[in-house]
Amino acid sequence: MTAQAFATLTQGRVEPETLDAIGHEVALVEEELARRLKSQVALVDKVGGLTLRAGGKRLRPAFVALAAQATGLPFDPSRTRRLGAGLEMVHMATLIHDDVIDHAATRRGKPTAAAEVGNTASILSGDVLLARAMSLLAEDGDLELIRTVSAAVVDMAEGEVREVEVRGDFDLSIDDHLDVLRRKTASFIEACCESGAIVAHATSEVREALKKYGHHVGIAFQIVDDLLDYRGDKEKTGKPIATDFREAQATLPLILLREKLSEPEAQTVRTKFGGGVSDDELRMFAHWMEARGAFAEAEAMAHDHIREALAALDAVPKTPSRDLLEAVAQYVIRREA
Repeated sequence: MTAQAFATLTQGRVEPETLDAIGHEVALVEEELARRLKSQVALVDKVGGLTLRAGGKRLRPAFVALAAQATGLPFDPSRTRRLGAGLEMVHMATLIHDDVIDHAATRRGKPTAAAEVGNTASILSGDVLLARAMSLLAEDGDLELIRTVSAAVVDMAEGEVREVEVRGDFDLSIDDHLDVLRRKTASFIEACCESGAIVAHATSEVREALKKYGHHVGIAFQIVDDLLDYRGDKEKTGKPIATDFREAQATLPLILLREKLSEPEAQTVRTKFGGGVSDDELRMFAHWMEARGAFAEAEAMAHDHIREALAALDAVPKTPSRDLLEAVAQYVIRREA
């Protein structure tokens, strides 16, 4: 994210100097990524380049830097940059693998690596990115960091498998779905924030607070993703409407809608779940979600998690970077892609 992008999401609540500083840090992470993604193996180099040029919010490296800065303690910024690049590479690898699993031809409006070089090359190149990320951690050498990030990567991988495991389960419970969200997304954002605290040698109280902040922001982020899947602007999300429904993946809006349907309606939705559904039918289901309060309930859950995230920051010293963490949390609710 550039300083201008951060300025947009903070809506004037953060000093320009702070925005310039974090924009500069993210730009340096981008340079580190470009260096680290180069490979003498042509396919790996191509996939890395495609994924890097596809862009992204680079929120994970930003969380690492902001968490370290929010402690108010001195730290080595070159470590947060390298660590941010490594964590972003993990994220990029999961996106490459996700696109293969989901048979996605585009991401953010651009062709996916799988569409360009095929599934096998994409999967293997994604594995290389994961290996490079682990190599970066090893270079840093901090055992506490290695344990924290490794545990989050295991959680994330198991979350991906669990998501596949529950695919096709129309009756998936809220608790089971939230467990997938925790593993897939929240655990890793939590690790990004905790890693920043570790680099700055924060107290256990501040470290735990930043970790809790990351957990709740991560859950809210994924709930918003669930909502955008049904009502997002395709031009902004870069994805067709209701991809999850088409792929028989029950997410929060559908789970909350189920109890609001008559028996004939529920049978119609169940029959169309994962196959043979038209765009008109999907628009009708999305209208039901809106009109019957499923979207509103999901939004309320996301807001609850953001309130928990902001409350966690009360234990963190009042710094400009903490203000920016608060603004990023608010952005998660408002984002449109």
